[in-house]
Amino acid sequence: MLAYKEPVNTSPSRSFICTAVAACAAMLMTIPPLALGQAHTQWSDYGGGPDSAQYTALQQINRGNVGSLQLAWTLPTGDGAAYAFEPVQAHGVLYLMTAGPAISAVDAATGKPLWTYTPTGATKIMTDRGMNYWESADGKDRRLIFARNQLLQELDARTGQPIAAFGGTGNVDLRDGLGRDPSTLTVVQTATPGRVFHNLLIEGSATNQGWGSAPGDIRAFDIRTGRLVWTFHTIPHPGELGYNTWPKDAWKTVGGANTWGEISVDAKRGIVYLPTASPKFNFYGGDRAGADLFGDCLVALDARTGKLLWYFQMVHHDIWDYDNTSAPKLLTVMHNGQPDDVVAVAGKTGWVYVFDRVTGKPLWPIVERPEPKSGVPGEQTYPTQPIPTAPPPFARQKFTSADLNPYLPPAEAAQWKQDIDQSRNGGMFTPPALSDVMEMPGNAGGANFGASAADAPHGIFIVASMDFPTMLKLQPPAGFGSAPTDPVTGLTKYFMRGFGYLKTSLGVPPISPPWSTLTAYDLNKGAILWQIPLGDLPALAAQGIHGTGSSQPKTGPVITASGLVFAATRDHYVRAYDENTGKVLWAQKLGAPLQGVPAIYQAGGREYLVVCAAAPEVSTPSRRTPIHGAYVAFALPR
Repeated sequence: MLAYKEPVNTSPSRSFICTAVAACAAMLMTIPPLALGQAHTQWSDYGGGPDSAQYTALQQINRGNVGSLQLAWTLPTGDGAAYAFEPVQAHGVLYLMTAGPAISAVDAATGKPLWTYTPTGATKIMTDRGMNYWESADGKDRRLIFARNQLLQELDARTGQPIAAFGGTGNVDLRDGLGRDPSTLTVVQTATPGRVFHNLLIEGSATNQGWGSAPGDIRAFDIRTGRLVWTFHTIPHPGELGYNTWPKDAWKTVGGANTWGEISVDAKRGIVYLPTASPKFNFYGGDRAGADLFGDCLVALDARTGKLLWYFQMVHHDIWDYDNTSAPKLLTVMHNGQPDDVVAVAGKTGWVYVFDRVTGKPLWPIVERPEPKSGVPGEQTYPTQPIPTAPPPFARQKFTSADLNPYLPPAEAAQWKQDIDQSRNGGMFTPPALSDVMEMPGNAGGANFGASAADAPHGIFIVASMDFPTMLKLQPPAGFGSAPTDPVTGLTKYFMRGFGYLKTSLGVPPISPPWSTLTAYDLNKGAILWQIPLGDLPALAAQGIHGTGSSQPKTGPVITASGLVFAATRDHYVRAYDENTGKVLWAQKLGAPLQGVPAIYQAGGREYLVVCAAAPEVSTPSRRTPIHGAYVAFALPR
């Protein structure tokens, strides 16, 4: 059976699943050797490989010598906006993003610049978390793939020159082919790169947060030509599975249910795993009654055809913005005495969801629990939500005034206590209302992009997370005496007061620390191995107060086969932890805060760790404030 089918009134037949599993087996027998994936010895893919493992098999840097790591080279990013770019490396060349924004190639061993491509014209938006690298089977055709101003583009990886033949005009407009007027779609491209599989680029999207957003179709493009190869509708069209979990023809008006986060591929089986986000508008669903498939799902598709293999919905009819964003991780664990290939996803909810990679069956029971109804006119909350029974959560899922930050000034603490005590606070699935509702983990908390890493051979799963409560309150937009109505549905169009992220005068959440943690799971047992604070708050560390966790560390760990975990945070530090215990084995302070995922690769027989120190300070009001950052490479002494 499908991994979760209750919201679908028409149950798929057993033959559908048997066919999907048989197809996976056939793919495994016919797949050419080139596509079987890397041995995790280089970093030519975002996340370190097609499986997004954030893992390296290199062992030159280990527990015994990591304390000897030293600066190998630096490369200024140039004065520009803040970002968290993860470089990719191939054939001794490192590709990264610099100010402009521009794309630069440098010698991976020395950091010496080789070429820089600066786009002409208005360059306001570019994929800024990473890019894709692709090469032909004979290695003669090498390309970098990225998006800029809603356009998919490619460069020759050797020269930095645009591929003029791509898409016929040098680009592919991502706004085309979505069943909407392209001129009305202001946001489609995502800051996170798609995923290369053979000669396909599988691409998600980042729709806006509000009314009138684009639909979150998953699409695959031919890397050589830019031709659209297949599309999977995350808001189903008539006749497609899940269509009856929405109002009639919702695909024409509702947006979102998109993959703006990270995509993973099981290259051996030819399966692509996609974490999807909430439908839009994020916090009110009066125009989309039902479970809203395939919003907030883990979706498994045939990577060649886009055919649905299985899915699981983590949040039904999401009105909390509990997007799935972190890459699904592929591991092999011992379960009930047998090896099991699994896929694990860390959610904003604070839970880890673990499934059999082929069938989608949860490794441990996930039970449907009744949840509160909404009192907002027109809203129809889903009656139940899926609750994992194992593993235990990695983030706090409750916040009351008893959990207030102890470092707040007394007057500020008293005001926070009053606000929290007066809010509706019945758990994470308490629906947004016209009065304050406490949400914990908040929609900016839990696991975000790049947040997890997998030591697949040992079944170890590590998550970087944030405890960031949110206060939800629906209201009409400013300037309106009453809420406007949607001309199609006639429903009131409610809006959220900002996004309700709660920050104190210290620039941190009002909840007690740690505000961020690093949690290691043994998925052979479904148990937590260890959990530690992830970084510090500089202002408190200066007073001798440590172990608070860094504020808003949109960062990700990388695991090495030698038993190390590297992570970088906004307190200016990059650290190495012992994979078995979480003990800090090495730490280095840099000149700017860090976000994103480090890259680890080998060049000239030497193993390098590269981080991007170009994030905003905790107290900086905008992530677009100019940053004087740098890429910093570390290696052992020669």
